[in-house]
Amino acid sequence: MRERPVDLDEHQIQDTLTDWGVHAAVLAHVPLGFGDHHWSAADTSGRRWFLTLADLEHKAFLGDDPDTVLRHLGRAMDTAADLHDEGGLGFVVAPLRSTSGATVHRVGERYALSVFPYTEGTPGEFGQVLTPEQRARLLDTLARLHGRTPPRAVRATPPELAGGDRLAELVAEPEKTGDQGPFAELTAELLAEHGTVLLGRLEEFGRRSAEADTSHVVTTHGEPHPGNLLWREAGPLLVDWDTVGLAAPERDLWLVTEDPDELARYAEAAGHVPDPALLALYRLRWDLQDVVEFVDLFAAPHQRGADTEQAWRDLGTVLRRLGG
Repeated sequence: MRERPVDLDEHQIQDTLTDWGVHAAVLAHVPLGFGDHHWSAADTSGRRWFLTLADLEHKAFLGDDPDTVLRHLGRAMDTAADLHDEGGLGFVVAPLRSTSGATVHRVGERYALSVFPYTEGTPGEFGQVLTPEQRARLLDTLARLHGRTPPRAVRATPPELAGGDRLAELVAEPEKTGDQGPFAELTAELLAEHGTVLLGRLEEFGRRSAEADTSHVVTTHGEPHPGNLLWREAGPLLVDWDTVGLAAPERDLWLVTEDPDELARYAEAAGHVPDPALLALYRLRWDLQDVVEFVDLFAAPHQRGADTEQAWRDLGTVLRRLGG
């Protein structure tokens, strides 16, 4: 997120860092990404860490309430740590375990902190078009991930749409978005405008999900887009593992390429031929999940700022794409 959370004192982060044995002399907010808040930390010796603060009230894909989200977030971070520490996958930028062995610690009622080693690399950007060579290296990396025995902590993530029923309810009655912020009424108008399309795509998703063959499951990252990559000479590193889950490989692959020759490279490395129907299913799920999360944001208390303005623009873009 570009903006700092207004309901959090950074001293709470410093206090929680002591659970990792980190005594931060410098704590700097990093305006990065969307969904989580980030800081860099350094102690007096110059050692550095990267911090991720998750908002437990706005992670519908992990649960309907903060306690459930925290539990599932912990499993996701434990999975990433196991993939790196026990699975030997060096491309996994995994959280560090605290002195108690936990990868996540709660900060107040709303947030949860994970601590990562400060990792050098060239970051990608969401929406960036990868070169053919980069796509090939990413597919090779995913083949390695998908080929590993799933860790004990990994959570099954079938191709369901978290919050889909709530979205359908708001499409039917847009006024239920309420008036808890500057984009609430605008969101209601947008849902009314695109309601027919949204209901049709929700129905399509349900049909595709029912017909999908998801019997072949592997450990998937969930969001291996360019914004979640750090590039080194040896290849890409994968960050942001809160979406990790046991699912069909296509959950990752659709984000990388649709080119048959490139997918054939993956098939040779992984021993699995990607299913076009599953690629289409996960592509549709991505857009619908974005709509769910943006509408959830604007139906909750919010303020106008750089993050909400970007979310508003993105909501319109996704709805137009679904209609197209």
